[in-house]
Formats: sequence, C-alpha cells, structure tokens
Amino acid sequence: MRGFRQPDKRKREREKGRNDMRDEWFIRGEVPMTKSEVRAVSLSKLELDSHSVLLDIGAGTGSVSVEAALVWGVKRVFAFEKKAEAARLFEENRKKAGTEKIVLKEGEALSLLRDPAVRRELEAGQEGRATHAFIGGSSGNMKEIVEELLSLNPCMRVVINVIALETLASVISMLDELSIDGEIVSVQVSRARKAGGYHLMQGQNPVYVISFGGEEKEA
Repeated sequence: MRGFRQPDKRKREREKGRNDMRDEWFIRGEVPMTKSEVRAVSLSKLELDSHSVLLDIGAGTGSVSVEAALVWGVKRVFAFEKKAEAARLFEENRKKAGTEKIVLKEGEALSLLRDPAVRRELEAGQEGRATHAFIGGSSGNMKEIVEELLSLNPCMRVVINVIALETLASVISMLDELSIDGEIVSVQVSRARKAGGYHLMQGQNPVYVISFGGEEKEA
C-alpha cells in the first residue's frame, strides 16, 4: 500500500517499554536488579509526578530510573553508579528506553553528592531542585548520603531498599538519630515453579522498603 511504512523496531520496543516494565525487558547481565514487584511498591512510595527530579543512588542496571522516566513521567533522573559493569548495562538500558530524561553519573555516590559542581546541578539545575531519592545501595554510607540529600532539599522524599536485617537495623537507628519518622514495609514475593505435574511457590528474599520525607517543613 502506497504511503505505508513499517513501524521502526526500536520505536516499537520503546513504546512497549512504556507500559510493560517486566524484568525481561531490561538488559541485565550479572548485575543485581530491583525486581518488578519491589519496584512497584518502591515507586509508589516515592509519590512521583511529572515535576519530580529523582536521584537514583546505586542505580545498578537502571530499572528504577527507566521506569520512573517512562511510566511515571518524571522531569529528570540523575542516577549514581560506581561499578563499571553496572554503569555499562545502565547505559544500554537507557538507550533501549530511548529517553533523554536520564543522566548517569559514574562514581561513588557520597563523593559525587559532595562535589560542588554536582551539588549546583542538583540544587539549581535547568529542571529545578532534586525532589526525590531512591537508595538501592549506599556502600556503607547510608547516614552520610541521607544527610547530603536532606541538605540539598530538606523536603526531599526518600525511599530506601534493604535486604539484610543488619542494614535494616542500622537504617532504623539512623532514622532515630536524625529524628525522622519513617514508614517500613516488608515486601515478600513468591514465584510459582513447576515440579512435575505440580506448581510450587518459591519464596524470594524479603525486601524492606523504608520511606520518609516529602512534607513541607513548618517554619
């Protein structure tokens, strides 16, 4: 038929990704990834909107960054990742998503957050001040990272994912020390696997989703 053009394959992939953020969509390699069910809870707790500027700390393969940009429609995502292989996969997923909303900053998150040039970009960039943060990894610097985030924006909405009980205990202690009233949700996902003619539910590691902030401070 005259005038008919075959849809661009990469465009179809991007459009599919906007509504289908299954784990299989992402290029993963050997880098750990925040799974779809945990992403759903974490992104919901972030309370994002089209005006949000999100910081993704310990971004890994970029699943949170990409879903925030494509599905939640945030204004901008600044992702922080120190591991070279994870950063490489992150860039592959960003290109697959076909979005210019995501900026990857390679290096240790705490050092970058303390860098004057980076701080200026996050405090008064073209898209405005950073409003939200997701912490998937902190390299043992959780308290210092949270303090830097709140110094950037005292009203920042923060969501943290942890797996180990020791890390959860340290986060609870940090919240108490900083006089922060946070919410903790345990996400336990089980997946069915076939065993002969039966289906058995196989439990995954529980993930603790800690959220706080986002409210305007009283004068």
